[in-house]
Amino acid sequence: MRRTLVTMWSGIGLGLLAASAPALGADATAGKSLFTQQCSICHSAEPGDNGGEQGPSLIGVYGRHAASAAGFSYTGALAAANLTWDAPTLKRFLASPTAVVPGSAMVVAVPNESDRDNLIAYFQNLARTQSVTHAASKAAAAGGLPTIPVPAASQLSADWRLDAPGRIHRIDLATLPAAFATPSARNGPELIARPANAAFKLPPGFHIEPFATNLKGPRKMLVAANGDVLVSETVGGRISVLHPAPDGTRAAGADVYLQGLKQPFGLAFYPNADHPRWLYIAETNRVTRYAYRVGDVKPSGEAETVIPQLPSNGGHSTRDIVFSPDGTQLIVSVGSGSNVAESMPKKTPDEIKAWDNEHGLGAAWGGETNRAAVLVFDAAAPASAKIYATGLRNCVGLTVQPASGALWCTTNERDALGDDLVPDYSTRVRRGGYYGWPWYYLGSNEDPRLKGDRPDLRGKALVPDVLYQAHSASLTMTFYTASTGKSAFPASYVGDALVAFHGSWNRSLRTGYKLVRVHMKNDQPVGDYEDFLTGFIVDNGNVWGRPVATAQVKDGSLLLSDDGANVIYRISYAP
Repeated sequence: MRRTLVTMWSGIGLGLLAASAPALGADATAGKSLFTQQCSICHSAEPGDNGGEQGPSLIGVYGRHAASAAGFSYTGALAAANLTWDAPTLKRFLASPTAVVPGSAMVVAVPNESDRDNLIAYFQNLARTQSVTHAASKAAAAGGLPTIPVPAASQLSADWRLDAPGRIHRIDLATLPAAFATPSARNGPELIARPANAAFKLPPGFHIEPFATNLKGPRKMLVAANGDVLVSETVGGRISVLHPAPDGTRAAGADVYLQGLKQPFGLAFYPNADHPRWLYIAETNRVTRYAYRVGDVKPSGEAETVIPQLPSNGGHSTRDIVFSPDGTQLIVSVGSGSNVAESMPKKTPDEIKAWDNEHGLGAAWGGETNRAAVLVFDAAAPASAKIYATGLRNCVGLTVQPASGALWCTTNERDALGDDLVPDYSTRVRRGGYYGWPWYYLGSNEDPRLKGDRPDLRGKALVPDVLYQAHSASLTMTFYTASTGKSAFPASYVGDALVAFHGSWNRSLRTGYKLVRVHMKNDQPVGDYEDFLTGFIVDNGNVWGRPVATAQVKDGSLLLSDDGANVIYRISYAP
C-alpha cells in the first residue's frame, strides 16, 4: 500500500510538472531570491518563509482564481477582474498591475522581463511541490501513514484573552528573551465579518459607534476647522472628505476630494489647521500639495509636486508627514524595503566610515538608501533629502507632541526572531539619532542574522521611550488635548497619547488589534501603556477589525479608522 501511494504521489508530481513547465530559460532559484528581497515584506509564497501580512498570502497562487485567498480584503476591481493566475496572466499583471486591473491596490510593477519570468518559475515550482504535498497528506490520512504534529501555541506573557481596559503593560529590557527562543510563527489573521455577539470593551463612561462606513482602506485622518474629516483611503487610492451631521455623531455625507493616487497615507495642513493654504499628501513615492481652504471638497488647482521621488521599490509603503512646530521643516518617514536588510551588500570599514560621514550614523545603503529613516526637507524650498534619524525599521506614524514640540515615531520593529522579539515602540526622535535597525535593536542587542557586521555601532543605538509587545504592529499616535467639549475625555487623559495597534501575524499567540493609552507625566513618557479599547479578536485565528489611526474632534471625541472593516468609529465620553 505504501509503495502504491508513493507511486501515486510521483505520478501527480510529474503530471503537474508537465502542465506548468517554466518559461524557457527562467530560473526559479533566482525568482525565489527576488521574491525574498522585494516581495516578502508584504507576502508569503511558501509555508514558513516568514513573509509579511500587508498583502495577501501567495501560497498556492499559481493556478488560483484572483482575489480568492481567505482572510484578505481585496479591492472590488480585482475581485471583478475574473482572472486566473496562470503564466501569461501573471506576466501581464506583474508588468503593469494597474493597467491590467485599474483600481488594483497592487501598484508595484516588476519592470524587467527576466525578473517576471523568474518569479513565475518560482511560483510554478511551488505549485508542483505544494500539490504533491497536498496529495501526500490526503494519502497519509487514507492509509494511516505518519504525519508531522503541529505544536499548540505556547502560553506566553502576552495573552490577548487577558486584554481589557485598564490592564497595564510594561516591557522590561532586562527580561527580553534570546533570539529564536521560540520558533518564528506565521499566524496571519482570518478577517471575518463582525460576529453578532461581538462587543467592544472600553473604560466606564466611554461609548463607541460607527461614524462612517463603506470606505476603501481608511487610514490617516485630518480634521478641518469646520469639522470636515479628510481621510486617506489607501486601498481606494483616494482622499475623501466626510461631513459630520449637526450633532457630530456620524458622517452625514462625503465627497471624493481626489482619486487616482498611489497608496496615499500621510496628510497635513500648511501653515496650520485653522487657516490652511495647502493640503499636503504623502503617497508611497512622492509628496504633493493642493491649494486648500476650509470647506473645499475638490482641489481648487493642479497638484504641485513638493518631493518628486521617495524610495518606493517594494517593502513598507506608508509615508507619513508632519511639519516642525515653526513650520520651517517638512518631515517624512520612510520604512525599510526589507525585514532586516538581507540583500544589502557588505562594505569595508573604510567604506562604512565614509558612508556614515555623508549620510549619518547607521544609515543604510544600497536598496535601503534613505529608508528605515526619517527624512527632513526645507519646507519653503524642498530639495534633496537630509536624514533626520536612522535605524527606524518602519516609522509608520509621525507625531509632534503639542505640549513639548517633540517629534515622535511609532514604529514596527523586525520579524522572525521569535514570539517576543522585537518589541515595537513609540519614541521621541533625536536629530542625528540612530535606533538600531538592521544591526541592533533596543540598544546594544545585536541581531544574530547580522552578527559581527557593525561592531562600530555597539553601544550607539538609542533605546526607545515606550516599548510595546512584539508584533503588535503599532501604527500611529495621537496626543489627547481636549479639556472642553460635550464628549471630552476625563481631565486625566489630557497629555496622554492613544496608540493604534494593527495586530500581529508573526506571533503564535495573537497580540494587538486594540487601542492603548500611553501614560505621560509632566509631558514625559512613564514607559508603560494601558489597554483602552479591546474586543476586535474573536479567537486566535479570527479578527473582525484592524485599528489604524486616531484623530481628535473639536467636541472632544476621538475618531478611529479601521481598514479591516473599512469603518471609522467615534469614541465619546458621557459618564
